[in-house]
Amino acid sequence: MKHKLPNIMTTYDVIGLGSPLMDITIQVDDKFLEELNLKKGGMTLIDEKMYSNIISKISDKKTLESTGGSASNTIKGVSVLGGKSAFMGMIGNDTYGTHYNNLLSDSNVASFLSKCESHTGLSIICITPDYERTMITYLGAATEFSENDINKKAIMESKILHVEGFFIELEKNANSVLTAMKIAKENNVKISMDLSDSGLIQRKNGLLKQIMTDYVDIVFVNEHEALAFTGQKEKEALHALSNYCDISIVKLGSKGSLIKYVDKINNKYAVHDIPIHKVEVVNTNGAGDAYAAGILYSIANNIPLDKAGKLASYISGKVVGIDAATIDTISKDDIRKVLE
Repeated sequence: MKHKLPNIMTTYDVIGLGSPLMDITIQVDDKFLEELNLKKGGMTLIDEKMYSNIISKISDKKTLESTGGSASNTIKGVSVLGGKSAFMGMIGNDTYGTHYNNLLSDSNVASFLSKCESHTGLSIICITPDYERTMITYLGAATEFSENDINKKAIMESKILHVEGFFIELEKNANSVLTAMKIAKENNVKISMDLSDSGLIQRKNGLLKQIMTDYVDIVFVNEHEALAFTGQKEKEALHALSNYCDISIVKLGSKGSLIKYVDKINNKYAVHDIPIHKVEVVNTNGAGDAYAAGILYSIANNIPLDKAGKLASYISGKVVGIDAATIDTISKDDIRKVLE
């Protein structure tokens, strides 16, 4: 094991590092997408000029707003489960940034957000009458986060540091990730990473393998990311990932998930095949982030991994049954029943 849970009293179960993106869900017609030259059902990254154009076009529309970004979604999930969580990232000195910060506080997430003069990042989810989702992403202020914005004390007071893979795309953000992981490693804080995207893995393969080798204790991938990183599928990929990490998780969509724990000291390992929690699917956005929340909350609270998998499957099932990417509440009775 690269790291053991800190012996000192910790303030947080999990602290996240990633891009704070305000999720804005709006109802639009096909003409709206055509006017903006957006590919229906796709995801488009936009620049500052396009940002201003879109903001003006949605100003009179009814919106559903919530905190977003992969690591942020996971951190909120930890809090919803009853854990103590915190989040680091960069927001703009604007209305969306203030709203984002307030929403984190409302979710009992400790905020270590820095501010800059760029606009707060947005993820605009456009829903057409046929229920197709078209996403527009503006990273904005998130790209300005650097190693100087890291809260060392908050990392040292956490059991687990969780990082979204997307955050290594840009050099400034990647340097902050390496610095945060170095702080965590030096202070026996476990390090978790979601590899986020198969295209990212291909673009940043060398850096990711370095990070996985030097720092990561817990890794999350879906089947596509597993193939991109290891060249293998499902169980074979799980075993290949376990050469890097103590705990490897491969999410398999409707087929559930696989978890492998390796005890290198005693030369033992265990594999858990976790079924899905069946619900009527409304929206898969955020399901993987919620799954990670269930696993990390469990690890921080010494819940066995087989039960952790059941809890992760349960909370991710809750998320796919609603429109938003995160849930706001979950009863302690429900959690207890899942863990029995």
